[in-house]
Amino acid sequence: MALSRSRVHPDQLALVLSLLLLITTPSLVSGHVKPPGTICYNGGLLLTGKLDLSIFFYGAIGRTQKLVVRNFIKSLNHGGGTLKPRVTSWWDMVESYQSVSSPDHNAPKIAVKVVSQITEKGYSLGKVITIDFIRSMVKKATAGKPPASLVVIFTDKESAVASLCRGKCYDHGVIDNQPYLIVGNPEVECPDACGWPFMKSSYNPGITLTPPNGNPAVDAILVNFAAGLAAAVTNPFNTGFSKPGPKTWPLEASTVCNGIFASGSFPGNPGKVAVDARTGAAFNAHGLKGMKFLLPALWNPRTSSCWTPM
Repeated sequence: MALSRSRVHPDQLALVLSLLLLITTPSLVSGHVKPPGTICYNGGLLLTGKLDLSIFFYGAIGRTQKLVVRNFIKSLNHGGGTLKPRVTSWWDMVESYQSVSSPDHNAPKIAVKVVSQITEKGYSLGKVITIDFIRSMVKKATAGKPPASLVVIFTDKESAVASLCRGKCYDHGVIDNQPYLIVGNPEVECPDACGWPFMKSSYNPGITLTPPNGNPAVDAILVNFAAGLAAAVTNPFNTGFSKPGPKTWPLEASTVCNGIFASGSFPGNPGKVAVDARTGAAFNAHGLKGMKFLLPALWNPRTSSCWTPM
């Protein structure tokens, strides 16, 4: 008996693939999921107490990005009114790492403050940013300025950061005893690797979301900044919370839970995020002055699972 071939409609194939993903992939339940790996505490220092930030904007970085970044930073300690979930809940999880690393198991508040901000539009260091140029940026950001716990560098879409985009969307380290964090702009350089869930990606060939602040690049930068900030606080000297990851970079507080933003998440689907009824924008945390954010999942050191605000 001959077997006849029938064509499968693309929508039917997509449905089958989605069902297979749901069956084979552990989804978040009540904001928690066992990550594919785990991270451990390696006995080193964390950034605690006062977290004074020195921000260095390099290139033609627009007003919207600066506004979103500054609002997010202020929202870490100051809530978002009565609406829930709030950015402060996400920051509470970052602070909870202290309860594992400290002898008394306390997790005091980490007060975040921007102590200086510099914008350099002229590309004085060129448009290909290597570690030597990062060193110069750190020096510029701190010269004659109040002492900073962490230097945060943002580069524009015309600049390529040598250490980013090959599966890595931020980088952090220490230069002359000064911790730093650098976050690139994925709009031109690497939207495929670092722009999802607001830009289409072959790494996550699923749905894309409407950005909460109206700009896919800016909101993707905020996701990567939040992930990098959590890593820089919990693993500033690469002796804190981490485990060996792919190539030369470690898995850290957020990257171990990569691609998860809410309950029900599976590869290609960020989860059951909230949707603004007026704009259709996706978010999972409320900030100050009515601003909304989509923040990445964090590894919960108490439960050894991935956690999200919703």
